[in-house]
Amino acid sequence: MRLSLLLPLLQSTPLSCCRLSALLANGGAALSRRRLSTDSGSAPRPVIDQDCVEVSGRPYPRDDFTNVTPKILAKVGRDLHNQRHHPLWLIKERIKAFFYSSYMGRGGNPLFSVHDNLNPVVTTEQNFDSLLIPPDHPSRKQGDNYFLNRTTMLRAHTSAHQRELVKSGLDAFLLAGDVYRRDEIDSCHYPVFHQMEGVRLFTERQVFSNVPDSEELSLLEHSGRRTPHKQETHTLEAVKLVEFNLKQTLTRLITHLFGQDVEVRWVGCYFPFTHPSFEMEVRFQGDWLEVLGCGVMEQQLLNSAGAGDKLGWAFGLGLERLAMVLYQIPDIRLFWSQDERFLTQFILDDIHQPVCFQPLSKYPPLHNDISFWLPEAGPEAEPQSFTANDFYDLVRSIGGDLVEKVTLVDEFTHPQSRRRSQCYRIIYRHMERTLSQQEVRLVHKEIEDAAEAELGVQGRY
Repeated sequence: MRLSLLLPLLQSTPLSCCRLSALLANGGAALSRRRLSTDSGSAPRPVIDQDCVEVSGRPYPRDDFTNVTPKILAKVGRDLHNQRHHPLWLIKERIKAFFYSSYMGRGGNPLFSVHDNLNPVVTTEQNFDSLLIPPDHPSRKQGDNYFLNRTTMLRAHTSAHQRELVKSGLDAFLLAGDVYRRDEIDSCHYPVFHQMEGVRLFTERQVFSNVPDSEELSLLEHSGRRTPHKQETHTLEAVKLVEFNLKQTLTRLITHLFGQDVEVRWVGCYFPFTHPSFEMEVRFQGDWLEVLGCGVMEQQLLNSAGAGDKLGWAFGLGLERLAMVLYQIPDIRLFWSQDERFLTQFILDDIHQPVCFQPLSKYPPLHNDISFWLPEAGPEAEPQSFTANDFYDLVRSIGGDLVEKVTLVDEFTHPQSRRRSQCYRIIYRHMERTLSQQEVRLVHKEIEDAAEAELGVQGRY
């Protein structure tokens, strides 16, 4: 088909098995040794025992894949993105306002519907298979996700709901929610964060509506081939128009958030559920910062959702990242703070009003090191089972938000035995008061004991 036609356009009730008392009575269970009181907040305590995990009143049977912890489950239902005047709510509302004002449907109603209260418990099929994520893809690893059991998990991305919303007949929607991933510990990473994404589908008539003499053009082709620029079932003309609309929409969104002078660039990338795929970067304070990922939706995904006669784009972004940049919030833990000195800074008459976060008093940090020998390989030369994410998750489970950062500071391999040793530095800092070395030492000792009991390491302390 003729690309020349497009050039002008392109330019211009809890069960008894899960009672908390059962958890506390079970002295042999690893989870019962972990303290549940480090985090502040009104979220209900998690309900876990050796047989099941209960989330929002619904029990899920445990198995060998269960790795979710009480501290993580205590975050379910907090819904920071829906708390009025919270900085994440402000970002979400600003994005909503852009789409509501810029894209209208028939009758003057907003074209994009908004879904921000979907259950974060999903099946592994929703989280991975529905998005065409291959069975051997690293994002499926147990060490990177929070599983209730082998078939159920806390969603790792809001895209886990994408297929069901398309299947319900929606052609344009925004989706926001809390997502859960096991990760490193520092000022920019937290095991619970919030995403927002958008999807828009187009019919053939909508794609070519502004193209003159478009009768010969079509969305789909048979016996095509996949290239870096298109999928095998898409015509190049249709993909270029959808890609143009996607980039134009997102450039306008970021200009709406950052201001007219923002510099934007596009970088090609790979996602299993879009092709071609892109990341958008903005120039902020002299550096290029990635703010979102996007692309043309894989047609196989649309086919499985009953929308095989349409083409679509999708994008996803992290609300915390945008809030940290736009409001100059230096530590991701602050989003979970209930300190009025933090929260009142975001009570605004107008969601578009500029805000520059005024730091709270910076309480002094305390650091403690922990060194241990890693578990040795099994008798049949099985690989070592220890992973850094397991250790980070254990530290979070015990230390909670007292822990500001965990860094691997040294590694050693014994020249004779070939055993490996690692040393991690844990920095403790309370967001609202000064910690004493005595109380930090109690938490650190609990981490040392739990590391030996649960991860199979041998302490060097």
